[in-house]
This record gives sequence, structure tokens and C-alpha cells, in this order.
Amino acid sequence: MTVNQSGTHVTIRAMSVEYAPEPTPFRVTLFVGPQPIEGSPSTMSCVFNVKKRSWKGGVQVAVHMMQGQIERLGEEIHFSHWLARVLAALPSEDHLSYQERAHEFLIQALCWCKLDLLLRSAIMQENQCLAEDIWIDECRERVAERRDFILSYIAAELDLVPGDVPAP
Repeated sequence: MTVNQSGTHVTIRAMSVEYAPEPTPFRVTLFVGPQPIEGSPSTMSCVFNVKKRSWKGGVQVAVHMMQGQIERLGEEIHFSHWLARVLAALPSEDHLSYQERAHEFLIQALCWCKLDLLLRSAIMQENQCLAEDIWIDECRERVAERRDFILSYIAAELDLVPGDVPAP
């Protein structure tokens, strides 16, 4: 509690803010996704453009995740519960649209966490694919570490203002 200029006691609610990660030698942008892999509709893919400062050109990295893994990771960060609380503050006619978009942004954020593992190891300057069956445990740990950032990313992509978003 604090006192404003007129002498009135005002309660200031603490706000949880997660900052972007430390700058890396890479510039990463989402190119396309999520989209199902042709011939394997239960596998989703996001393709990222990755450019290292010392490289003359960038590369594309396709990150694949199985739908079951996406669902488990979403459960571990309580995505459905968080989204239900977000939707409760919005008009009911907007719920389906927000749910679909939020799920797409969740997949993007999860794939970005998996890509981050590659960037922390030894990425080669060549187009590549992170298959759905590698770094499963490491990705789970990274997602748990980045939970608040993931939910903040989704809220920002949905153009929700901080007052519309419940604390994670």
C-alpha cells in the first residue's frame, strides 16, 4: 500500500513481468506455422528463419512436435486453465476465435523453446529439421522454465491488454 499526492491510501497490485531473454548472436523470426506435416497430420511444424550475426546468410529450421507432446506441455504449464480465465473476461462470441488463435500461438512458443535448445548447442549454417523425437525431456524443462514468457507471448499475440490477462 502506498499514499498518493492527495494523501489517499492506494493499493498497488504487484505485476509479474518476464523480460525477453538475454541477447543472443542469433536473430530468429517465425517464417511459417504451425502447420501439419504432410502425411503425418498428428505432427505439427513451425519453420523459423535463423541468422547468426557472423553468417553472410540465414538458414531455415523446421521444428516438429507431435500433437500429444504439445498437449502434455500445455497441461504442464496449465495452458487450458489460463486460457479459460482469459476467455471469461471476453465476450462469448469471441471465444472460439481466441481459442483457435491461442492454440496456434502455443504451438509456436513451444517450437521456439525447442529451437532455443538448438541455438544453445552447435547449430550449423545449413537448413535443417528438428524432428519430433529429439530433445523431448530437454524441451519439457525449457518450457517449464519459460512458462510465464510463453503465456505473455500468447497474450501479446492475441492483442490482450495486461488488465485482460490473469496472472499466470
